[in-house]
Amino acid sequence: MERSRIAVTGASGLIGSALVRSLTADGHEVVRLVRRAAKGADEVCWDPEGQYVDAAGLDGCDAVVNLAGAGVGDHRWTDAYKKTVRDSRVLGTAALAEAVAALDRPPRVWVNGSAIGFYGETGDRTVDEDAPPGDGFLPALCVEWEEATAPVQEAGVRTVFARTGLVVAREGGAWAKLFPLYKAGLGGRFGNGRQYWSFVALHDEVAAIRHLIDTEGLSGPFNLTAPNPLTNREIAAAMGRVMHRPSLFTVPAPALKLVLGEMSGDVLGSQRVLPKRLLESGFTFAFPEIEGAVRAALQGAGAR
Repeated sequence: MERSRIAVTGASGLIGSALVRSLTADGHEVVRLVRRAAKGADEVCWDPEGQYVDAAGLDGCDAVVNLAGAGVGDHRWTDAYKKTVRDSRVLGTAALAEAVAALDRPPRVWVNGSAIGFYGETGDRTVDEDAPPGDGFLPALCVEWEEATAPVQEAGVRTVFARTGLVVAREGGAWAKLFPLYKAGLGGRFGNGRQYWSFVALHDEVAAIRHLIDTEGLSGPFNLTAPNPLTNREIAAAMGRVMHRPSLFTVPAPALKLVLGEMSGDVLGSQRVLPKRLLESGFTFAFPEIEGAVRAALQGAGAR
């Protein structure tokens, strides 16, 4: 891709920061959306919940990557926090989409964050992008999040939904909580361990987003998950092998429900998601297997 100007929300998060490093390393100009006064031409002020965007700073951007949102796993799912999670995504996306759609020179592509939570519980049944949304808080959130991009779609901007799985990384997300447990020799399965976890290496997550930006003609939903989802039990064993630690401990389902509340359903639930459209588009995973993804995370392979 020729040198481009790319706006990124959520640029300080796990995926956003890795994406920004990758883009800037290749000479692209990155404009970060920040929740304070902009300090230079590489920043744009916005207030997602307040639905304010200083749109002038987005003029001339070739692409927008919208990854902003309060962490789904950062707090217990009280009604108040679920509202925070929803508003940070849906209201912010709607405001940004309206601002971008009104630009004299809108970007050629918009990549919107989403999640495999869209599909809800799938058990041991494989699903791809053709599957309908599931039931519950996360599926409803993902549907609203994607629908909030309507203004840019109506403006003719190529729009892609990056439905991300569990990102294997030390810096954040679910795996940031797993690595210390295994390092201490306390790793093991959650519940019965039969639930499927659809993972993706941080390196592949960033590469896939860049692929979606660069490849003309791609639009709609894309699952950003490795092609070989595994059960929690299988992942626990692989973590133990890579880190040379036992993986014998079990966190009982009732304990998870007591500690996590409604969010425990996301941990104990099963999602066997395949990246059908991503593979069909010609994308190649660097770390399609869990052991490679874990080793990459331990070595810090995420920026490129």
